[in-house]
Amino acid sequence: MRYLLDYQEGERVVGFCLVKSKEAGVASNQSEYLNLELGDRSGTIMAKLWDVSAEIKEAIQVKAVVKIDAVVQSYRGKKQLVIQRIRPASQADEVAMESLIPISPIPPEELWGKLESVIHSLQSKTLQAILLEAISDSEIAERLRQYPAGVRMHHNYYHGLLEHIVSLLTAAERLLPLYPQVDRDVLYATCILHDIGKLYELSDPIAPDYTTPGQLIGHLVMGVEIVTGICRKLEIPLGDAEVLHLKHCILSHHGEVENGWGSAVSGKTPTAVLFHYLDQIDSKMNALGQTLSDMGEEEWSYANVLRRKVWRGY
Repeated sequence: MRYLLDYQEGERVVGFCLVKSKEAGVASNQSEYLNLELGDRSGTIMAKLWDVSAEIKEAIQVKAVVKIDAVVQSYRGKKQLVIQRIRPASQADEVAMESLIPISPIPPEELWGKLESVIHSLQSKTLQAILLEAISDSEIAERLRQYPAGVRMHHNYYHGLLEHIVSLLTAAERLLPLYPQVDRDVLYATCILHDIGKLYELSDPIAPDYTTPGQLIGHLVMGVEIVTGICRKLEIPLGDAEVLHLKHCILSHHGEVENGWGSAVSGKTPTAVLFHYLDQIDSKMNALGQTLSDMGEEEWSYANVLRRKVWRGY
């Protein structure tokens, strides 16, 4: 089976995809057109639909599954689609959702097993109880097996957040012997819970956008609210030193407040400082890996995560 990004310039594409975004415009001849971002398991591609009727404009909505007949063209050095025909998919088409969205290459069951293994290895009964309560919540567990870690920047695919968590746990495990001043259990708990608020900051795992609470509060504060709720349910004192340390690591994991990246407080413990850099490494390397993968034979490409062009290398 071929996916959107498998096609080359000049080829015809006939198949199903997901509408990720839609923007209407007016051409010089006063006819309307649509700029669409379409996606499937291979990633996303921009598409142009000229001479749009009112009926098609209404029928093609964000998060809708559509069937397209299009041609691949090159625009400013990147592939784009020029759509000849398009229609919403119907139940009779029996489109498999897993073919429409990028997905982590690591099976969720494997990732979940690693997560549970780390939780059961904790020496802190307080942190272990908080984590077990979190993953035993059916809504949190279901979303954690599905949600991406972000809309565009890193691990932005199905169960990408779970992959990000396990990647952080693996990196933390390897670096801990070098830094005995770091609290092992708090670091592991932070790896697991630092982005837990994203399960409610983002709208859904298929074509995620930011929810109203996500935009007004943000996932760092939302994550701390989740931890507070669990502590109250389990009657764990909110002044417990490990709880305070965990919350501090969550609230500071975007780095120093002066950077303007969203931290509520700057890291004030070795554990908080180390975690910030672990998170930076994993998120940026994942995003750069995707950039390099999308470059094909291009020598240079712009990487949004670094806000600069990057070199493919040898």
